[in-house]
Amino acid sequence: MQTVTKTSPMLGDGQTPSVAPTVFRILLAISFVHFLNDSMQAVVPALYPVLKKSMSLTYTQVGLISFFFNMTSSIMQPVVGYFTDKRPSPFLLPLGMLSSMAGMFGLAMAPTFGWVLFAAMFVGLGSAVFHPEGSRVAHMAAGGRKGLAQSIYQVGGNTGQSLAPLMTAFVFVPLGQPGAAWAAILAMLAIAVLFNVSKWYRQQLSSGTVATKGKKGAGKGEIVTSNVKFAICLLILLVFARSWYSSSISNFYQFFLMEQDGLSIERAQVFVFLFMAAGAIGTFLGGPLADRFGKWRLILFSMMGAAPFAMLLPHVSLFWSYPLLFIMGVILSSSFSVTVVYAQELIPGNVGMVSGLIVGLAFGMGAIGAVVLGNVSDVYGLVTLMQWCSFLPLLGVLTFLLPKDRKSMKATS
Repeated sequence: MQTVTKTSPMLGDGQTPSVAPTVFRILLAISFVHFLNDSMQAVVPALYPVLKKSMSLTYTQVGLISFFFNMTSSIMQPVVGYFTDKRPSPFLLPLGMLSSMAGMFGLAMAPTFGWVLFAAMFVGLGSAVFHPEGSRVAHMAAGGRKGLAQSIYQVGGNTGQSLAPLMTAFVFVPLGQPGAAWAAILAMLAIAVLFNVSKWYRQQLSSGTVATKGKKGAGKGEIVTSNVKFAICLLILLVFARSWYSSSISNFYQFFLMEQDGLSIERAQVFVFLFMAAGAIGTFLGGPLADRFGKWRLILFSMMGAAPFAMLLPHVSLFWSYPLLFIMGVILSSSFSVTVVYAQELIPGNVGMVSGLIVGLAFGMGAIGAVVLGNVSDVYGLVTLMQWCSFLPLLGVLTFLLPKDRKSMKATS
């Protein structure tokens, strides 16, 4: 049995001594389910313009929907990860997807704002179960290519999320709230794929190739030093900044365009889709780039490189908004999967909990951000909101305080 034993805050290359091959069949399957799962999650923000109009919601109430949905996912992801680190549960994956399916039906039939919040929580719970276990499967199937594996896994989710504006324009504007029921078909397909993934997962456990904290000597030798704790806290702050800025674009930029430029709901969705689709591209490119140039350098580049474009965006015409959103989306999201691998190497042996913390935290920070940003919009207006949020990527300068991995050290020496 092989376990990762790196404990130094100076990170290694992210490859274990094992020569196990990368299992692309499983990586593509879990990425596809990630696409389906996050496509269902995308139903929630896609409904915002429809629900705002039909239920006469304020921007704060729109933010509350995002809060209930994302906080359920955020709080439960590290809990699920901690539990499955000790007791891996392969068939928890399809069971969690049943919760998402129930949430889809609930959103389609919710008669009041309170029922919308309740249904959104079921979708969040399904996401909380899927993400840490999905990340574990990607880690198990990675072989020695951790960055690439996480990118393949995460790009499925980012692609699914990018469908939200298209769903608004082509599904929910013509069909209204009941259109959410169609997303239940995605859950059924995901459950079918996950049964096969879970069988492979169970085989890995039975063969003894996967170390768990519940087994004597497995995952117990990690020493979490004060330097590692500081690095994790700093990483959380960077995720916070990235998530709040992304939340401002995905949740409120459409309303900004509708108010400032008089765009229709359908046309405003094009700009949000461009940003989110660019994010999927950036997520896929980030892993291989980090494997080659170093994780620390890519985290720094993703924040500081996006900052100039973010600060320009609220002040440019619609024509220039297209390239700015695309370039910024690619750069900002390039560290999404890299951040997960970086955190996993800071605290080895806790793949599920760390993945749940970092990925779940992104949802949680976005949830809190949605409420706060919605309140700012109601009080100060959308223009002020977009201008204030444009400075968030500048917090990327704090990356200089993070420990460098070996490839970043070689590249800067």
